[in-house]
Amino acid sequence: MAELYLSDVRLSERFGVHRTTIWRWTSTVPNFPKPVRLSPQCSRWKLSEIEAWENARQGTA
Repeated sequence: MAELYLSDVRLSERFGVHRTTIWRWTSTVPNFPKPVRLSPQCSRWKLSEIEAWENARQGTA
């Protein structure tokens, strides 16, 4: 199955935060998934990595 990718806007909607918070988490929150650069001006996060991070935070991974 193909990997799904989420933008910073989608992640901000998912977590109920501003999109700049997503970028801050990338550098300040331990184990927060790093974005994948798809082109020079396009970065996305793998949904599978986001879900794994969410599960680890809930202690269900």
